[in-house]
Order: sequence, then C-alpha cells, then structure tokens
Amino acid sequence: MVRTSYGKRRKRGNRGRRGRYGKPAFVFVVLLVIGLLAALLFFLLQNKNAQAPVKAPGQASELPAQELSVWITDWQWEAGIEDWSALHKGTVDLQLFAAYFDERDELYFTETMSNALPRLHELTGVEADSDARIGLTLVNDIIHDDGSTVQKDPELLTRLTSTNESRARHMESITKIVGRYGLDQIEIDYEQIKDQDWPNMIRFYEELALELDEMNVSLRIVLEPKAPIEELKLPEGPEYVMMAYNLYGGHSGPGPKADMVFIKELAARMSHLPGDPIMAFSAGGFDWSEGSSTVSLTEKAAADLLDRYEITPERDTKSGSLYFNYTDEDGAPHTVWYANHETLQGWMEEAGREGIHKYAIWRLGELGEDTRDLLREIE
Repeated sequence: MVRTSYGKRRKRGNRGRRGRYGKPAFVFVVLLVIGLLAALLFFLLQNKNAQAPVKAPGQASELPAQELSVWITDWQWEAGIEDWSALHKGTVDLQLFAAYFDERDELYFTETMSNALPRLHELTGVEADSDARIGLTLVNDIIHDDGSTVQKDPELLTRLTSTNESRARHMESITKIVGRYGLDQIEIDYEQIKDQDWPNMIRFYEELALELDEMNVSLRIVLEPKAPIEELKLPEGPEYVMMAYNLYGGHSGPGPKADMVFIKELAARMSHLPGDPIMAFSAGGFDWSEGSSTVSLTEKAAADLLDRYEITPERDTKSGSLYFNYTDEDGAPHTVWYANHETLQGWMEEAGREGIHKYAIWRLGELGEDTRDLLREIE
C-alpha cells in the first residue's frame, strides 16, 4: 500500500516533487524559522537587560514596606507613653491594652484608663486626622469586685458569644465605647477559646466587623499560636495578628520567648489567614527562680540586673535572645532570658524571609535606647 500511494503522488505535477525533495526542504525551513526566532528572543532579552536598572552588588529585590504597631498597657502607662513619644511619627498604630470584664460580664477599665480614655489624642499626640490609628484591646480577663482576677477565662467567652442575643449585647457595649472615645480600631484578644465555641466566635467576628465598618472603624483579631487556623474559616475583612511569643514563659522552664524555628513555622501557618496578617513579637523577657513564680521583666529591668550583679549575658544562637544566671541576696538562683534590639531585629528578619512584613511589639515600657532606635526605623 505504501508504494501504490507513492506512485499516485508522483503523477500530480509539481506537488509530486514533495516525494523526492519535500522532507529536506521542510527540515531546512523549520531550522531557518527556529534560528530566526532564537535570534529575535536573544535580541529582546539583551534589550530588556540593557534597559533594566543595574543593582549594586548585594542589593536586595524590592520588598513590601515594613509596618509597625505597638501596645501600651494600663499597668505600665507612663513608661509606655514615654517610649511611644520617642517612636511616634504619625504612622505607627497604637493599641491600648486596657479593656477587661467585671463580674457581670460588662466591660471594665482600671482607674488609669478611665482617666486616660477621654484624653487619648492629647496624651498620645495622635491627631484625629493622623495616619496612625488608636485602637482599644479587649481581653477576656475578669476583675472581681474584691480585686481578684481570672485571666483568659474561656467560660466568659461562651457566655458572650453563645446566642444571637448575647453577641448583640456585647457588640452594643463595644460600639458605645468606640463612639464615646473616638477610637479608630477595636482589637479582640480573646484567648483559651474552647473548640466548641469557635463557630460562635467566628459569627461574633463577622457581626462585629460589619457593625464597626458602618462606623468607619477597623477590627483587629489576635490569635494564639495554638489556634487551629488551618481548620477555621475566618472572615475576610478583619486584620489578624499572630502571637509569636511565649514559646517559654510562666508555663515552662527557662528559655526564649521565640526562636527562629518557631517563627518560621508560624509564618508558614499564617498563610491560612485572610488578608495580610501581622506577626507580634515580645520585648523584654522572664526571670525564673526555683520555688517561686516566674516574673516578667522589661529590657531595662534585665539591664539593671546585669549592672547590679556585674554579669555579662550570653546570646543564644537559635533564638538571638540573651540569657544569664544570678543569685539574689537571699541566696536564691535565678535564670533570665530576654530580648534586646538585636533579638527583635533578628526575629523580624526571619519573618521577613518568610514573607511577613507587618509587625507588632508587645509591649512598650522601659525599652532600651537601641530598641527604640530600631523601631523608629520601621515606617
């Protein structure tokens, strides 16, 4: 059959020549076209490279600008405001960690914040039309009438979010505070959420975000590292903050508040969060002493211990944190781990390599001068 077909093609005039010359000619044409295309591609690439700006050796590719927000607590208000005054450029967002609950599940403010809230713009220096936002952080701590406290009470969250009516009452109390004090943002820092409460908590986030949006106020939500964010369908709209600290603390033996592996793992998990999430780091550290409670301490407090006991700290390579041991006047041994400016810079750089460019600092108050300088550089 092949020969018969070949014979028929030869009897068709000029088209019959393809049987003898077609294949070499076709190959030649294909090679010619490929060569021309290759030359064109080379020319375009050379022209593009010639027009592109030449980067200096070691110059990094352009990355998103870093953004910073900070917390001030009511129990360290004056020292926090002092640090804030050194940082404030009109672009750094300020969160006031100051709203708790009383025995009746109503919002509660300490005397310090009750006096400060009506004068926020005056005390912080943030103008009403500034790019910097002032937010109020709500935390599920209960302060009883006798002064005793319950921290991160999960049962409170169940009561606040379990029904449409309870969520509506809670949201009404929040919006009243927003309107009364001219806040730009509400931050929800509800921790120890029970697994069965997550659906109602998410409904609360969604409903509150809509209420605040009508007031031109934003919503920010703080999440613990253990929050099951891979399994949750968190709403679009709110800004999410992941706590990258307390890897070690009062719940454990001595160690750093964060290390590079911890930060890298959290950054990968944050890809499950909507929007452009924030990673929060903690300044200062903890002082552990056997037989007594673990004490939180600021960077300046750690530096004072170094001076008093004439100690030179060591730096942990896995976390960038500083640590040292000392024996107090009563003969009790102590171990201190804390972060300074180099620690915080290393943590932010590690997060940046993982695609995170928005940072929050827990918390202002007795920062070292070099730490202030570091934070001042972040827009």
